[in-house]
Amino acid sequence: MSDAHLTERQLDEGPDPVDLTDEPIQLSHRDLAGDPIRRAPASRRRRIVLAVALAVGLAGAAALGTAGWRVAQQKDTRLSAPDQVAGLTRDDSERARSTADYLRSGFAADIDLDASFGTVYRDPADETRAVLLFGGTTLLWQPERDLDSLFGLMADETGRVAGLHEVPAGKLGGVMKCGTTSGDGGDFAICGWADHGSAGMAMFPNRSVDDAAGLFRQIREGVQTRD
Repeated sequence: MSDAHLTERQLDEGPDPVDLTDEPIQLSHRDLAGDPIRRAPASRRRRIVLAVALAVGLAGAAALGTAGWRVAQQKDTRLSAPDQVAGLTRDDSERARSTADYLRSGFAADIDLDASFGTVYRDPADETRAVLLFGGTTLLWQPERDLDSLFGLMADETGRVAGLHEVPAGKLGGVMKCGTTSGDGGDFAICGWADHGSAGMAMFPNRSVDDAAGLFRQIREGVQTRD
């Protein structure tokens, strides 16, 4: 083994050493800002996200426009109690008036109304199948929610409303639901409607729910008008 100091040894001849400069070393021809091959998928993702956002925005705007049109169409509503409607005759007896006023007052206490009404209609073919009708007008932003609340309040007064389900609302639109509940005379059908300008309910002793739903649509079309 040589005793010469390592620093005194001669380096083997080889290629010239690399000259390191202050300039950056370019390892490829790719742009230093980034790899264009990798940027393309990100760019496509951005376009997809923007397209989805635009589609959602347009759908939301369309839904808002539809809802606004529906509110404008339904908000100005009037309710009346004609002498006859849907083959029924208004009962103006003292007992019927007292019952109608009681129903109207209770309904108006449960919901903030601009105007309210209540009336009883007789069925000339069967005196036991009278219809107790009450309702009112006001601006309702969420008709179905408010109608469900009214049914809940009715359940507190008369007992559980069973089998509550949506039925066709007819040409006046909005939402209409029917079910059954109990009273002094036994079970009877109960139906209600609500739209952006009004809400109404009716009780139908001695009628099936299907019969009550069809009659209720006719009654509503006879008592409700819009400006």
